Amino acid sequence: MAGPTTAQRGKAQQEDSPARPPRPRPEERRLPSRRALIVTGVLALLLVSGAVWALYGSSWLRAEQVRITGVDVLTPAEVEAAAAVPIGAPLISVDTDAIAARLRQKLPRIDSVDVVRSWPHGIGLKVTERQPVLLIEKGAKFIEVDAKGVRFATVDKSPGRVPLLELKPDQSASLRRFGSARLVREAVRVAGELPGGVAKDTEVVRVTSYDSISLQLTRGRTVIWGSGEGGPVKARVLTALMKAAPKAGHFDVSAPTAPSVSGS
Repeated sequence: MAGPTTAQRGKAQQEDSPARPPRPRPEERRLPSRRALIVTGVLALLLVSGAVWALYGSSWLRAEQVRITGVDVLTPAEVEAAAAVPIGAPLISVDTDAIAARLRQKLPRIDSVDVVRSWPHGIGLKVTERQPVLLIEKGAKFIEVDAKGVRFATVDKSPGRVPLLELKPDQSASLRRFGSARLVREAVRVAGELPGGVAKDTEVVRVTSYDSISLQLTRGRTVIWGSGEGGPVKARVLTALMKAAPKAGHFDVSAPTAPSVSGS
């Protein structure tokens, strides 16, 4: 007698094995309940409201202190008065750009200033003052000129070891073409490129035209520099000349490829 067929055996196995539950359809998967969504939204709103209140409405994060660094000639009291930080205002609302603008406008001696919030109660002012590289004598006072050619302050006394600028341009085409402001910048450029030892000994930088700048040094020595162009080369040549002829009184580096020395 023949045994069961393959189809009959498969049917028998299916009848013997337990039935598997049907997989849930995607739309039947469990979603967050409406109540859970509402609770989550309320909590998020409370957190945001609390943060806003802490920053703007509470007394915790208020501007109460002003810390000033970097001042030398200026006093902290001068800087704080010019800054006009709104003490008691929410720290987050303090306009740091406006404070920086006020300081630069009211105190020209300030070259730059970084205004930062110092949580939880402070405003920090990091000041960089302009440094004089030349002085212009005006009556009994002195006008300070910085490395950018900016005339930023008038003082009663010379700050010391800062050369005088004698700006006496002749009525030449050079003056008409460049103007006195450009000549001042050329004088500043020359002063900034002098060798260290020469810079310390320089008493006067004299400008009569764009290409006629000279130096008066201590011990009656003079240097014809010429224009402000080629400053680093002229500085090296001048240093070499002074080493070779330490007792000379007159040096000419206006044409650095053909310098000259005279006097003793």
